[in-house]
Amino acid sequence: MTSLPAAYVERIRQQLGGEADAFLRSCDSPRTYGLRMNPLKSANAPEALPALLSTLQTEFRLKPVPWCPEGYYYEESARPGKHPFHQAGLYYIQEPSAMIAAELLDPQPGELVLDLAAAPGGKTTQIAGKLAGRGLLVANEIHAGRARILAENVERMGIRNAIVTNAAPDELSSRWPEAFDRIMLDAPCSGEGMFRKDEGAVTEWSPEAVDVCSARQRSILPDAARMLKPGGRLVYSTCTFNREENEETVSWFLKEFPEFVLLKEERMWPHRIEGEGHYAAVLEKRAIGDADGVGVRSILAHQAEHAQHAQLETSRTKSSARPAKGRRGDSAAGPQAALGLYLEFAKEALPGFELPTEGEPLLFGDALYWLPVPPGSPLTSRTLAGLRTPRPGLHLGDVLKGRFEPGHALALAAGAGEAARSFDFAPDSPQIAAYLRGESLPAPDPAAKGWGLLTTAGLPLGWFKASDGQLKNRLPKGLRVP
Repeated sequence: MTSLPAAYVERIRQQLGGEADAFLRSCDSPRTYGLRMNPLKSANAPEALPALLSTLQTEFRLKPVPWCPEGYYYEESARPGKHPFHQAGLYYIQEPSAMIAAELLDPQPGELVLDLAAAPGGKTTQIAGKLAGRGLLVANEIHAGRARILAENVERMGIRNAIVTNAAPDELSSRWPEAFDRIMLDAPCSGEGMFRKDEGAVTEWSPEAVDVCSARQRSILPDAARMLKPGGRLVYSTCTFNREENEETVSWFLKEFPEFVLLKEERMWPHRIEGEGHYAAVLEKRAIGDADGVGVRSILAHQAEHAQHAQLETSRTKSSARPAKGRRGDSAAGPQAALGLYLEFAKEALPGFELPTEGEPLLFGDALYWLPVPPGSPLTSRTLAGLRTPRPGLHLGDVLKGRFEPGHALALAAGAGEAARSFDFAPDSPQIAAYLRGESLPAPDPAAKGWGLLTTAGLPLGWFKASDGQLKNRLPKGLRVP
């Protein structure tokens, strides 16, 4: 309490009144720790989930998070990030109260969903689990370094139907007006709910920082409004407590965009619940026929305001942006030829794996991706042109000198039962430790040849290539454990 800025303490006392002391005492309490199980992994092997969950409950002393069916608290000493199950994408480590926002968004399989400020990926991966591999998820992050982290988490969790973009909100709204059924905006904020986790957040706080964050939030919300379909749902959330960035920002938004209605607000305070704290507002965009003329004029005015800037930004992006793996192949036949090589590989090594039914192959340099294009989706390779896209779909693998080599993302998106060859070892076995260090292993079946999945408790960790009685390690070097 003594380390908190005096201006912050005074604000809290004015805001909470008689509850302020209880809140301030909570600032001296230990922070909470949580993880969220990944239903995409359990879908690949549902019969294994009870045993896996029992193992985790024993090792990490889990207890349920009341507002999230897949969420669990764990004790600080458990260190689940060091467990092979983490690298296999069985769970995502996430602050418990932050899990409320995606629960309120309530995405449904088959929908088009946008996570507008997505890094590092907690809400993105939670949304993906609810989509269950159907529809399309666009996860966007404006900062390039954080967008790469976001893409890595999308890969680790085995998400098949997501793309990761690295763009300003107005770049997206100029391309995809009224494209999404649901939008998550976990807005950049002053981070008052981070104080127990990060001492740096305390030193960076000031009333001026609150004002800056509020202004930034109000600059992003109009783009979110433009991209939401009539009848769609927008969840605006922050991990901060002040009214300026929460209720007052939502009130401003509703006045600017009367076609929206507030369905629900959720306040999570650390002295009331077991968590660091969160705010979320559920907003619905009424159909044009339901909105009054002021609302229609409002959104058209914001569209016109952004049009000129978006045109300039798109022009600049097209001249400077490059996909993560290089330039897109110039030959129209290139992606199809690469897809043919992948299909030959999958027939032999991954016969049970199925790509999303609707989609198209994209070739970026040597890298082949599968872009899901659900029926009626406005998001196609054409609309991605010129957009910074670190992960334009599921990375299937690379085409190198006429041969196909599978990508790590494909291994984590697959189930062990979908592979022609897989070898499984216990998570605490020396074989798993050696594999995660990047070492090759003796093949349990000396006659095994070709590509296969190395798994633990049925969860893929990555590829091997078997030959001469050895499982040659194909785990990417950047993921190896020292």
